[in-house]
Amino acid sequence: MENNKKYELLKQILHKLNKVIVAYSGGVDSTFLLKVAVDTLGPANVLPCIAKGPSLPAAQYRKALSIAKKIGVAVQAIEQTEFDDQRYLTNKADRCFYCKSHLFEILTRIAKEKKFNYVICGHNFDDLKDYRPGNKAATKYGIRSPLMEAKLTKNDIRQLSRQLGLPTADIPASPCLASRIIYGLQITQQRLNQIEKAEDFLKKFGLVEFRVRHHEQIARIEVHPQDFEKITAEPARSKIIKKLKSLGFKYVTIDLQGFRSGSLNESLKKIAKRKAKN
Repeated sequence: MENNKKYELLKQILHKLNKVIVAYSGGVDSTFLLKVAVDTLGPANVLPCIAKGPSLPAAQYRKALSIAKKIGVAVQAIEQTEFDDQRYLTNKADRCFYCKSHLFEILTRIAKEKKFNYVICGHNFDDLKDYRPGNKAATKYGIRSPLMEAKLTKNDIRQLSRQLGLPTADIPASPCLASRIIYGLQITQQRLNQIEKAEDFLKKFGLVEFRVRHHEQIARIEVHPQDFEKITAEPARSKIIKKLKSLGFKYVTIDLQGFRSGSLNESLKKIAKRKAKN
């Protein structure tokens, strides 16, 4: 299906929803969804809600508010409650399910109180290919995923975002900070702060798409191979080591495989393969 046909289908889906709350983060997908929803339904029928919590970088939060303002809608910030849930904090493979469940429960309650017909989120068609517990939470709470329903992939969304002049068209994916913490390691405010400060510092060296993975005492840096020299050449190397150790990491490493989205899920895939053989 061509992009324009998918785009028209998306607008038809949104038109039928009539009045929606958008689970908004300021990322590529939710920004595109917000823009099309506002253009299709009008700003009075669209309420973007953003989860303001320790898992969302402060810079991303501020940028999300700015982008929504340019689109023509005000964002309602909600305080996330996932830190009250030990099932989330223990950080097992289904962590995202509990986080999204807290978010969607709040949004469905707001929708009922303010008389919005549906809550929609930015899950796209590609999300069906990876391990995404958040999809399960969306199903549980009756959250619609119009991008997925229209079979819009990430590449489709980026291309259409360029056509719409959205500043998010070419930004890297920006999952929550908790996704950098290795499964089984407790999620804490301190660890999220470590990751946020480490990644903010690394941006100063011209990095665009990268991650700092938290392995307790070890900071594992993932960058694209062509960017290795940016952080291994002096004086950058020494500055990065000094900074990350000052944040509490004992060891600072570079992953020679380079950046890859969802690398912490690699261990889950290996476990699944072993179970399939038994």
